[in-house]
Amino acid sequence: MGSIELKKVKKWFNEVNVIKSIDLKIYDGEFLVLVGPSGCGKSTLLRMIGGLEDTSMGDILIDGQVVTNFPPSKRGLSMVFQSYALYPHLTVEENMGFPLKTAGEKKNVIKNRVEKVAKVLKLENYSNRLPKTLSGGQRQRVAIGRSIVRNPTAFLFDEPLSNLDAALRVDMRLELAKLHQELKATMIYVTHDQVEAMTLADRIVVLDSGSISQIGTPKNLYEMPQNLFVAQFIGSPKMNIINYRDIYNSSNIDQELRDFLLTKKRVANIGIRPEHIKIVMNSKGHVKATTDVIEYLGADTFVIVNADTLGGVRIRCESNNTLEKGLKIGLKFELSKIHFFDQEGTNINI
Repeated sequence: MGSIELKKVKKWFNEVNVIKSIDLKIYDGEFLVLVGPSGCGKSTLLRMIGGLEDTSMGDILIDGQVVTNFPPSKRGLSMVFQSYALYPHLTVEENMGFPLKTAGEKKNVIKNRVEKVAKVLKLENYSNRLPKTLSGGQRQRVAIGRSIVRNPTAFLFDEPLSNLDAALRVDMRLELAKLHQELKATMIYVTHDQVEAMTLADRIVVLDSGSISQIGTPKNLYEMPQNLFVAQFIGSPKMNIINYRDIYNSSNIDQELRDFLLTKKRVANIGIRPEHIKIVMNSKGHVKATTDVIEYLGADTFVIVNADTLGGVRIRCESNNTLEKGLKIGLKFELSKIHFFDQEGTNINI
């Protein structure tokens, strides 16, 4: 079992309230990702679950048992940090077996368990090598293996891929996803990278200034963000946000879009994702614009256009186009995909 529950959990550092009354259930076998910008409290919350930070108020339960005041060693959790923290003088096998050795396990038990985990992580051919002879990805797998051999209740990952280069991060994301499928263990993963969150998570918790802004599946958060913060944080490139008055009062929009906007009440901003805007030639469409920046990315091209009083608008389109800078074009919005946000930033579509 590996269910974890937070009940009205709060954390203060002196007089600064960094975690603000969080209620959260993490289900057995779930891959849950905590995501948000730097300073939102995601690593602090993870460390509180692991017992590395005290809980100022509220309760933390693991499999129904209150562990709020338990030390880390009594919680049955295993943590993987951004730093690999491997012993440089120990081999891969010795590094992975070290937690069992300190716990007093028998040598044959340690050897059998390490061999089994090494096979899962494709490290069986590196058992006798020192960390300095390994790549960054291999070292991270050793650090993960050291956690697995303990058979923890759940795994806590604190930005484990941030020290790796871009290509290796992609490979390690795949390894972590496969590992979760094989172990079927509860995993809580902290990252500021929303791409990691989208590709790994069963559910994502979006944190903003110590509070939960929204919880949901990657698809749910992307298609139905509850507020402006989530709408702009989830998705790459991020959602276009346009002031409602600016677009409604603009002479740059056609009558169809104006009539559509007129039916909406209490709207402060509208949002539309780059892939839900089509470029049409001869300035036809809902909005007139001029191409400003063209970013060629292979299969996709991101086009940033100047839409007069509406400001810059980003569009995702296929790369087989003949666009060039300074071209007069039109933007056709997929009206059913437009999001409407009120003065408080709440999505009024939902």
